[in-house]
Amino acid sequence: MSGKKRVVVGMSGGVDSSATAWLLKQQGHEVIGVFMQNWEDDNDDEYCSIKEDAADAIAVADIVGIDIEIVNFAREYKDRVFKYFLDEYSAGRTPNPDVLCNAEIKFKAFLDYAMSLGAEVIATGHYARKVEQDGQHFLAKGVDDTKDQSYFLYRLSQSQLSRAWFPLGDIRKTEVRRLAEEAKLPNFAKKDSTGICFIGERPFREFLNRYLPRTPGPMVTPEGKVMGEHQGLMYHTIGQRKGLGIGGQGEPWFVAGKDIPNNKLIVVQGHDHPLLLRPDLVAQQLSWTQDTPPALGRYTAKTRYRQQDAACTLVSVNDQTCEVLFDSPQWAVTPGQSVVLYDGDVCLGGGIIQ
Repeated sequence: MSGKKRVVVGMSGGVDSSATAWLLKQQGHEVIGVFMQNWEDDNDDEYCSIKEDAADAIAVADIVGIDIEIVNFAREYKDRVFKYFLDEYSAGRTPNPDVLCNAEIKFKAFLDYAMSLGAEVIATGHYARKVEQDGQHFLAKGVDDTKDQSYFLYRLSQSQLSRAWFPLGDIRKTEVRRLAEEAKLPNFAKKDSTGICFIGERPFREFLNRYLPRTPGPMVTPEGKVMGEHQGLMYHTIGQRKGLGIGGQGEPWFVAGKDIPNNKLIVVQGHDHPLLLRPDLVAQQLSWTQDTPPALGRYTAKTRYRQQDAACTLVSVNDQTCEVLFDSPQWAVTPGQSVVLYDGDVCLGGGIIQ
């Protein structure tokens, strides 16, 4: 981060983006805050914290000593993220809205707006690092491996990475909270958000019900035995254990698949049932941080965010698809989620699991 720059910080009202703004201001950069309002459908209900988050962001900006704007990207969010989100659930897949949110809103709509303010770079509170080498920008894991968010950023291009800063990439979360407390930021102890990107923490079934029709159907074993009724395939994801309502003796039951044409939910008994394990996968909608695919060969990969890196081989890749073969079968690989490839700490990119 050499030289003083005009930096626009995406401020969510949380401690991470607040600490980001404070750190950059301390380093002498010209810092402007932007609070993104991306959801309008039910801002007045009990689960939406937009007013509270905006108030926190404004309070922090006041203490840090920077200007802050509230900018509405609700139309872009609905067109670019939420429509895809609903389409994927309708098709029986389980999308990851945070991945799309970063690619389409934070590093497109917000980035474009920041550039219109004369920004040289944008900064976010993500726990990830950017490494520059020979004019190339590499996305790397944050040093705090319990918070690393490179998985959610795998769709960023060279152009986007070249104009992005991640000041928290070299800092542990405990240190971020300590810095925020020392700086007397009012949200230093605020709980981290775990809800749907920009929509917040609300009962998921109830939320989906507003937008998609509920279509109950049978829960069946691979052999066809009916074990109960599901309320809609969209409510379930591969590997799900809770909320199935299947009692009885023996090992717990898990969702192992979806028979979409017949609206059947496939359930199996036992965590290590063969249908829950997959030795390989095919991904589409590929995106590579170097803008070109990596060479075939040995890497590690994640098929979900909170997962240890799994040793694998990239066995084929073209413009449309890639195939990944794991050294040991992976549990609950879920269509619609992302597979993200790594070479050591460097995030190479990935795609949507088919």
